[in-house]
Amino acid sequence: MSGVQPENSTGRGGKAVCALLLATSMFALLRPTALHAQETELRGEVSESAILSDQQRKARQLALAAQGQQPANAAQDNAPARTYLPASAGAVPDDADTGDATATGSLFDPPAATDDTSADTAAPPKPRRRSSSARQNAADQAKDRAADKSKKKKKSTADTSDITASTTASTPDATDAAETDADTANRRALTIDSADRQKLDPGAERTDAIEGQKKKLEDDPFAATGVKWGSFVIRPTIEQGLTATSNGDSSSAGKSALLSETALRFSAASDWRENSATIDGYGLFRETVSGYPVHDEQGRIEGQLNVDLDNELRAIAKLGYEAVPESASSPDAIAGVSKQPLRQTIDGSLAVEKHLGKMQYTLTGAVSHDFYGDAKLSDGTSLSQKDQDSTLYTATLRTGYEISPALTPFTEIEVGRRTYDQRIDNEGFERSSTRLGARAGLALDMGEKLSGEFSAGWLREAIDDKNLDAISGATVNADLKWSPERGTMIGLTGRTTVEPTTTSGESGDILYSGRLTGERQIRANLTANAALGLDWRDYIGIDGHDRVLSAEAGLTWWLNRYAGLTTRVRTEKLTSNLPGRDYTANSIFLGVKVQR
Repeated sequence: MSGVQPENSTGRGGKAVCALLLATSMFALLRPTALHAQETELRGEVSESAILSDQQRKARQLALAAQGQQPANAAQDNAPARTYLPASAGAVPDDADTGDATATGSLFDPPAATDDTSADTAAPPKPRRRSSSARQNAADQAKDRAADKSKKKKKSTADTSDITASTTASTPDATDAAETDADTANRRALTIDSADRQKLDPGAERTDAIEGQKKKLEDDPFAATGVKWGSFVIRPTIEQGLTATSNGDSSSAGKSALLSETALRFSAASDWRENSATIDGYGLFRETVSGYPVHDEQGRIEGQLNVDLDNELRAIAKLGYEAVPESASSPDAIAGVSKQPLRQTIDGSLAVEKHLGKMQYTLTGAVSHDFYGDAKLSDGTSLSQKDQDSTLYTATLRTGYEISPALTPFTEIEVGRRTYDQRIDNEGFERSSTRLGARAGLALDMGEKLSGEFSAGWLREAIDDKNLDAISGATVNADLKWSPERGTMIGLTGRTTVEPTTTSGESGDILYSGRLTGERQIRANLTANAALGLDWRDYIGIDGHDRVLSAEAGLTWWLNRYAGLTTRVRTEKLTSNLPGRDYTANSIFLGVKVQR
């Protein structure tokens, strides 16, 4: 037993020695980390004043270096920054001389290299422990700085802003000069699309998309758009409705009737670059639904061609065809027939205009041929009207002087010859005649406000048969359009017409027709129109005359661009000093109008 106890005592002593060595090793491993931490300069809080001061010093040095001058106060500007003293003692080495290794004194400059070129990495300086008295003094100074830091923070920030502003203001010229030299020395060449790739102005207003832009409002959103056909734009219109009238055929023997009325109209205009052409036509069909029997068909088509020639010379050609039954109120109407004869007319003209300074000359040649169909009598037989077939040839010379672009007075001289296909009619009279007339008038051109012309003169048509008086009298012609305001159009038309006849012992008559029209666009889709008419017929060779008064009013309400409802009311009254000619006709129409 005595031999075993010493061995156990020795084992416990060896364990104690091992524990002591292990503790010493751990302390040795942990101690370098604390010493290395003392070498790090960036510990604790860095004030904004120090950072701003460092940035301002660098800005001043760069500006002065660009000018190539050495600052006078280099010693002051290059002075090292204040040594950073953290609040905890022992965080930095005792010797302050080691901080002079930086180049500019900035807090952010890297540490300077050592003189040992053989070393791969510069060895950091070994830390030195301060004495207890030095550590106590450093701690007291750190506490004092921490107390003053909050008081000086606002003041240092304001001073820094003033210094920055003064520095920036004192060096713009130098900075601009440096930038100019740098750009001149090495300027980048512009690319081909540099102008298109310029930066957009952020303050500029954004441009709307094409789809979002407002479309221009149309002057008449319910006007016919037309149909493209070759080089022409055609605008057809059809009107269908019922007419209730108190006088079916506007005659002294007419009675009330309900008529089906269909009207076809169209207009075509060319889109040529230089010359122009237009074609207009209409067709009217009336058929009795109930009441007084009426069967009426009529229509007309005419075209016009304008051609600009050289030397301010212009040619205008017209050609037309018309088919209209003889009216029951016409002086040549045949009593007691079931159907009046159909009168057909083919007319054409060619005019040449010439402008010489302010003088205007127009020479027009025209031809019009009338031929009549047979009249159907009540007993079923027919009566020939060939003795009324005739042709009128006229030539008119017009001379005008342009006082201003809006006013042009003019004079006209007309000569012509009317020849009958049957030289001597059924009554034994030679109806051919010679025509001569003169007129003076004024042409107006004030744009959309007022345009047109009017004239007055005298016309004489001498019949070859000496037993018949010549047809002569004053003439009045007018065609004016006046727009007092937008959406309103007033029109005035006047015409003087010589109407020959084959009635025994009579030469014919002169018909004066006048019509005043008005059209008002109440709304974009609602249009109102009205008309007043006056006709005066003066018989030659007998003491007789006719007076016709008429009035009309209507409305058209467009449901859309292509269809609308239309209505009109009309009254007409003829008064004559000849027996059997007076009549009164009142009518109302209601229908549908379609256009394209």
